Amino acid sequence: MTLMGATRSLLAAACGVLVMLTPALPTPALPTPATAVHASGSSQFTAAPQAFVLPAPPPPLILTSFSAPPTRYGAGHRGVDLAAAVGARVLAAGSGVVVFAGVLAGRGVISVQHAGGLRTTYEPVAAQVRAGDLVTSGQPIGTVQGGHPACSPASCLHWGARLPDRVYLDPMSLLRRWEVRLLPWGGR
Repeated sequence: MTLMGATRSLLAAACGVLVMLTPALPTPALPTPATAVHASGSSQFTAAPQAFVLPAPPPPLILTSFSAPPTRYGAGHRGVDLAAAVGARVLAAGSGVVVFAGVLAGRGVISVQHAGGLRTTYEPVAAQVRAGDLVTSGQPIGTVQGGHPACSPASCLHWGARLPDRVYLDPMSLLRRWEVRLLPWGGR
C-alpha cells in the first residue's frame, strides 16, 4: 500500500469514528461590549464566570430570534422565543436571586438577578419561586403558560437577558459553545 493509499484508508476510518458532542472547556461565554448592542455606545459588563443553561427543554428551537433595538426605546425583540409546551418546566439559566415573580401585563414573569448585575427574564410562566429566593443554574423555577402573543397558536418561552445599564443582549450568547470531538477508533 502506498503512502497515499494509507492516508486515504486512515481518512476513511476517521469518517467512521464516533462523533461525540461534548461541552467545550468550562469557559462560559459572558456578555462583552460586542454582544451588548446599544445606540448610545458600548456597555461594560464584568461578572464572575458561571455556566448558564438552556431554560427550556432541549433541543433549543428558536421561534423568534433576538433583535437588538436601534435605540433604547426602539422596536426590537429583546430576547428569544424558545418552543416549549404549556406545562413544560422552566429552569433558571444561571445562579442568582429572584427579584420578581408575579403577573405583569397579564402574563406570568420571573426575573433573576445574577452576579455582576446581569438579569434574565422568563415569560409566560407560572412561578414556583418567590422574590428573594436564591436559585441555582438548572433549578426548576416555574412552568410554561400559554398566551405569549408572538408564539400563537403554538406556545413558547420568552427568555431575555439585560445588562445593569439596561442594555439587552442575546441570551443564547450566555450558553457555552459545543465542540465536536472525534474519538479514537479501535477497529478497522
